[in-house]
Formats: sequence, structure tokens, C-alpha cells
Amino acid sequence: MSSNTLLVELECSNNQLISLDVSSNTALTFLECKINQLTSLDVSGATALTDLSCYSNQLTSLDVSNNTALTELLCHDNQLTSLDVSSNTALTELSCSQNQLTSLNVSNNTALTELYCYNNQLTSLDVSNNTALFRLKCAYNQLTSLAFNNNALLGDVSCKNNQLTSLDVSANTALF
Repeated sequence: MSSNTLLVELECSNNQLISLDVSSNTALTFLECKINQLTSLDVSGATALTDLSCYSNQLTSLDVSNNTALTELLCHDNQLTSLDVSSNTALTELSCSQNQLTSLNVSNNTALTELYCYNNQLTSLDVSNNTALFRLKCAYNQLTSLAFNNNALLGDVSCKNNQLTSLDVSANTALF
């Protein structure tokens, strides 16, 4: 794909791909390479990328620091041990569930409306800066505390199977 520098969208899901080179595809805005056998994915050159769907692969790392235009990142069901989304301030949806994450910092992602981070090994999760958050799925982690005080728009939460001893949702009148 690297010679196709004008490529804007690429959908190559549900194959047996073990490698994919989009490092030269600077015009790429949409990449869907889910359900393959990718162990690495270099999207550093795809600086126009707004939508990245790379879930159900075998990724052990994913560097999206150059992808500042990203609004949707779906990287669940991989083998990620860390994920840095601090430079992805335009993100509205982040799905990083079913990985091996021990920490997740979403404090810079103030546009986030949906966060799916269940089935990881998270011991803490701070969503206080995510005031636009509507949906939060953080079940099956090791969270000992969780606060929603600043999340007035929160309508849908799943936080079961953690180590929570209390949960205050009195400020969350939009919950259903």
C-alpha cells in the first residue's frame, strides 16, 4: 500500500494478513484492518487518519501519537500492554477492551463520548475530565474506586466484576 500515496480509505478486514504497510499513506483518513493476524501496525505516517479499526489482531503495541486527527480508535481484542492516547484529543470513541492494559490515561480526551475498556487489568480509571462521556464500559478490571461526579451526561455504565466497595451515582441523573 505504501506506493498508493493518494489512498484515502482502506478496508482489508477478515483476511489472514500478517503485515500491512501504511507508513507512506499520508492522505489515509479511514483504515479498517480488523480480524487479521497483524502483530504490528505502523500508522505513524498516516497523519490524516480519523478512523482506525484494528481490533481482533495480535498487536502487542500501537503507537497513535502522530494521529492527532483520530476521532475513533477501535483496538480491542489484541495483546496491548500499554496505550498512549494523550495526543489524540479529538477522540470521541475509544474501544481498547480485551487487552492486557494495566493503566489508561484519558485525561486529555475531553471529547470522549464512549469509552470501552473492559477486560483489562486496570487498577484505576480517572474520567473526571471526560465531561462529554455518555457510555462507559469498564467491567472485568481491578478497579478499587470509580467516580462520576463530573460526568453529568453519563447514561450507560457497566462496572461489574471489579473491586469496588462503593459507587456514588447521585450526580448522574441521565443514567438509564
